Amino acid sequence: MQWTLVIPLKPLAQAKSRLSDTAADGLRPGLALAFAQDTVAAALAAPSVADVAVVTNDALARRELAALGARIVPDEPGNGLNAALAHAAAAVRGSRPGKPVAALNADLPALRPLELDRTLDAAAEFPRAFLPDAAAIGTTLLAAGPGHELLPAFGTDSRARHRASGAVELPLTAVDSVRQDVDTGDDLRAALALGVGPRTAAAAARLLIPGQ
Repeated sequence: MQWTLVIPLKPLAQAKSRLSDTAADGLRPGLALAFAQDTVAAALAAPSVADVAVVTNDALARRELAALGARIVPDEPGNGLNAALAHAAAAVRGSRPGKPVAALNADLPALRPLELDRTLDAAAEFPRAFLPDAAAIGTTLLAAGPGHELLPAFGTDSRARHRASGAVELPLTAVDSVRQDVDTGDDLRAALALGVGPRTAAAAARLLIPGQ
């Protein structure tokens, strides 16, 4: 099964505020872009991924991610993450009707294509499915099979919210790179330990990270 991935990205100037203990204000936008670039590049390298659509209004992110091969979908609703995802999912299904769609976080800099394939292959067994993040509170991937709406419920306690919406939680192991999103300094250290992509590695090298 060939998937379309929808990746949301807020304006870079507003991204990753919880990394303030690790990265100065002037460095966080570059980190957020590096995370997204490595995420998109890894996703496009996964055999089960047909294409990637990034929903964002950030001009720099649009240019850099399009250069990697991503389709850019404007965040026309401008009404938060879940509205952006629903809009993007509808947009991509307009050109690929009847195809499976999955929402993927933009901050998975350690993402491995083969682990993403394993996750999507498991998700294909259900109408809707999701993968919890490394903290077991949030969600890094939400998938909807052909003929099923995505119904995103990202945000606080999204693991519980997606489960309550009827999506099946994928009981996968050995897909740490798909679960390790980066919101805090501890998250970044965990991603670095897994092995991040080249853009994140270069951006992180400018930081002084205890324990790195």
